[in-house]
Amino acid sequence: MNGPHDMGGMQCYGPVEPEKDEPVFHGDWEKRALAMTVGMGFAGKWNLDISRFARESLPPDFYLTKSYYQIWIAGLQKLMLERGMVTPSELESGKLEVPAIEVRRVVSVDEMPDALAAGGPVDRDAILEPGFATGERVRAININPQGHTRLPRYVRGKVGEIVEVHGCHVFPDSNAKGEGENPEWLYSVAFDSQQLFGRDAEEGNVVMVDCWGSYLEHA
Repeated sequence: MNGPHDMGGMQCYGPVEPEKDEPVFHGDWEKRALAMTVGMGFAGKWNLDISRFARESLPPDFYLTKSYYQIWIAGLQKLMLERGMVTPSELESGKLEVPAIEVRRVVSVDEMPDALAAGGPVDRDAILEPGFATGERVRAININPQGHTRLPRYVRGKVGEIVEVHGCHVFPDSNAKGEGENPEWLYSVAFDSQQLFGRDAEEGNVVMVDCWGSYLEHA
């Protein structure tokens, strides 16, 4: 999907300005936003890639003017509304108005630290041999999909070099559509910054992008 989230190298947004000594959270509400989003994932109504796509598909004027965890909460609301887990009036009032639907699991506050620590591994056993090797030059395919993808817009059609092979991982494009995990080999690809952003980019810099095998072709 080509959306407001995929803005690497785009003009008119200014440089990235890292916050000095940035805290992990800027307020207690951000901690709760993280816990609620992760906790609701245990309900079994969506997967990681579906939740990412929910955030990516928020309206551009909202996405570009809200903070990180405001976007997380808006994505969570979107997922729950689409699945009948909450109603618009309940979001407005903050009160339960209709019976709750059945979910796979409810995580308690006491269980949340262990749940966060455990994470959700997405590496899978390999079935096929890798299609590319470290040191090989590859080209990122040029796609403009309607759904979720982890291939950044600014590397499509560009040539880079594989610097690491990570093993097989869940393929996000199909997983976000509910079409199965379809694991693929995952590679770290180094792209020269001037090839991506032109000769005005700082010479000698590289951009590292993790790319699934079907995103790549031999160069």
